[in-house]
Amino acid sequence: MTTPDAAPPRTPSAPTDGSSGRARSHPTGLYVLFFTELAERYSFYSMMAILTLYMDESLHFSPEVIGQVYGGYVAAVFFMPLAGGLLADRWLGFYRAVIVGGVLIGVGQLVLGVGTLFTFFAGLALLACGTGMLKPNVSTIVGNLYADRPELRDSGFNIFYMGINTGSFIAPIVVSYLRHAFGWRVAFASAALGAVVALAIFISFRRHLGQPGRTSGPRAENVETAGSDSRARVSALLVVFAIVIAFWVAFYQNGFTLTLWARDNTATSLAPETFQSVNPLGIILFSPLLVGLWAALRRRGAEPSTLGKMLVGMVFTVATFVTMMAAGLAGGDSDRVSAGWLVGAYLLIAVAEICLSPMGLSLVTRIAPARHRGTMMGAWFVATALGGYLAGFLGTFWYRMPHSEFFLLVAGVAAAAAGVLVVAKPRLQAVFAAVDGKA
Repeated sequence: MTTPDAAPPRTPSAPTDGSSGRARSHPTGLYVLFFTELAERYSFYSMMAILTLYMDESLHFSPEVIGQVYGGYVAAVFFMPLAGGLLADRWLGFYRAVIVGGVLIGVGQLVLGVGTLFTFFAGLALLACGTGMLKPNVSTIVGNLYADRPELRDSGFNIFYMGINTGSFIAPIVVSYLRHAFGWRVAFASAALGAVVALAIFISFRRHLGQPGRTSGPRAENVETAGSDSRARVSALLVVFAIVIAFWVAFYQNGFTLTLWARDNTATSLAPETFQSVNPLGIILFSPLLVGLWAALRRRGAEPSTLGKMLVGMVFTVATFVTMMAAGLAGGDSDRVSAGWLVGAYLLIAVAEICLSPMGLSLVTRIAPARHRGTMMGAWFVATALGGYLAGFLGTFWYRMPHSEFFLLVAGVAAAAAGVLVVAKPRLQAVFAAVDGKA
């Protein structure tokens, strides 16, 4: 029998609506996890911003090897959460899993910066294992905080996602300065510091997280789900996971082909990795607007379903790479073009990410059977892993075709997935609506 984390004191409940008794504000623990994830994502994305450049300029890997290592690493980072979720569900509990993950990430960043080929791959392995322990379980704890206020869960994940992207925005700018001023080793060391800060925040303010054990708290979610219902929920979520793989194939071009485009095909004096800050900046700017839009529509009874929001995200993904195809045709296939093309594309995919990624996290915590919630959150990241791996595989064609044709290929992958979502949406909606009346 699994021994969950010991329960710390609960915080006072949030202000409630006098007529319904339902909480009206977000729990304090959300902001603890906001800053935890901000620091951890600084650690992750500072390394991601320079990974391709490090392999190219320092390790002198061929483009094919860079694509294989990049895709394999992203796949490992997002495949390992399946193991991390299982360990949290069955043994460690969510809190201890996050602690173990943070330690592994910090050590991995330090090992990565030693500078040898062996320590490079050893550091990547440690980072993948650490992220696998930390990332799904932090996300699951966020969902658990909303056991008594489910109507705020989607907007809560949007706020949480702003923390992720604040760290993502800062990381490329800082690590670019450190790389040019002090070298690769100091740049990687700053990523290790981010992991230490994340751990310190999480441990220091644990009392605001309620009881981050294996289930969501005092609601009926803890009642064992019937076998047939459980299978239907899991099957529906797996269909969603399969569809969003295409989004991650497109999204993870940011650290590979879009970074090469920034370096080789953009008329700019900026370091190529700094452009990766545009996407998280867009998320920081647009998230409050979208949260406000969803809230306004909710008051009118017209808020799109979670699946509807995800479909909007896939449409914006297609638009992103159609824009880059146009940039290639406008001269980027053979020369340098305005940075406005790349900035515009990053802002478009920021909207796509807001509509897809936090909505997917919210969907898992709402729909997955309680006893399998950590595992299903891990499965969400496995879908991300497959998308990341395929992003690296697809990126190996970067030098084999005109850039405009490459971007058209990526847009086609996203469009095909959007079509599948349109066809599958009614059946998925029916399964999700049976859980809580709204999907």
